[in-house]
Amino acid sequence: MSLKNLLPGRLGFGTAPLGNMFRAIPDDEARATVEAAWDHGIRFYDTAPFYGAGLAEERLGEVLAGKPRDEYVLSTKVGRVVLDEHETDVPDFGEKGGLFEHGNPNRILHEWTADATERSIEGSLKRLGTDRLDIVWVHDIAQDFHGDAWLQKFEEARTGAFRVLSRLRDEGVIKAWGLGVNKTEPIELTLALDEPQPDGFLLAGRYTLLDHEHALTRLLPMAQEQGVDMVVGGPYSSGILAGGTHFEYQQAPAEIVERVGKLKALAEKHAVSIKAAALQFSLAHPASAAVIPGATRPSRIAEDTAALNETVPAAFWTDLRAAGLVSPAAPLPNNA
Repeated sequence: MSLKNLLPGRLGFGTAPLGNMFRAIPDDEARATVEAAWDHGIRFYDTAPFYGAGLAEERLGEVLAGKPRDEYVLSTKVGRVVLDEHETDVPDFGEKGGLFEHGNPNRILHEWTADATERSIEGSLKRLGTDRLDIVWVHDIAQDFHGDAWLQKFEEARTGAFRVLSRLRDEGVIKAWGLGVNKTEPIELTLALDEPQPDGFLLAGRYTLLDHEHALTRLLPMAQEQGVDMVVGGPYSSGILAGGTHFEYQQAPAEIVERVGKLKALAEKHAVSIKAAALQFSLAHPASAAVIPGATRPSRIAEDTAALNETVPAAFWTDLRAAGLVSPAAPLPNNA
């Protein structure tokens, strides 16, 4: 199914921060944030077992349990099975370091086989307190977590998760499946396969104001040709485009800080919020079905909704292009 036909709006809610990413978030603050998303009309929620070893799913499920199930679209991910036993060693998250060090203490099995996929879905349904999932993404089979071994993980997923999810889609158990990754190469490889194809993909951090060239030239033409839609994750590049200091889940390097400074200066010149520029840029590509910024405070939801609906003058996009701050080939709003 086309994601554009399935998703109820262009703005969704990414729940990675609810897994205590970077900091320990009080339960009442997490609950209020999800309620704020609902109150602002957001009806697409994305989560994953990986986010705090099930914590984000639990928090999201607690709020959504009180909402009509037919009124929202829910996506989660496979590749991580949350175990009942507690972790005794420091988890290895590759480039992501101590991303969820404040999450649940449960040990996580990182596996993309058919059996692990079934177990992952079963665990997610329980934590979310629901009887069905709409979209399931195959999570993190890429270089940032596995280095040179990522192709082995990809093959494990191809013969495991891909086939399970294709079957579940064909049986009507789920409506769509795809990849949820921070790199373009696994999606490119998937689209080149002569096998059942995904309905879409969740690409985090790779189609933003700060990083879009590779996706634009390599991945997105393939996706458009095959009619495969994109959900844009991490539109604020881990927070640096929303007033934070993180880029790629780490402290932003000097060259990124300098580039963000130029973007902000141009935005201020045109009285445009940097959040509006970031969200509307990510949605301007024809393959984009939705964007899912994360949040941990209710006020951030209001900001995101306002940014999506903010009127950005065409002159801003024209100046952005002229300043060399976006690719010459990047589609811009207002056909700028």
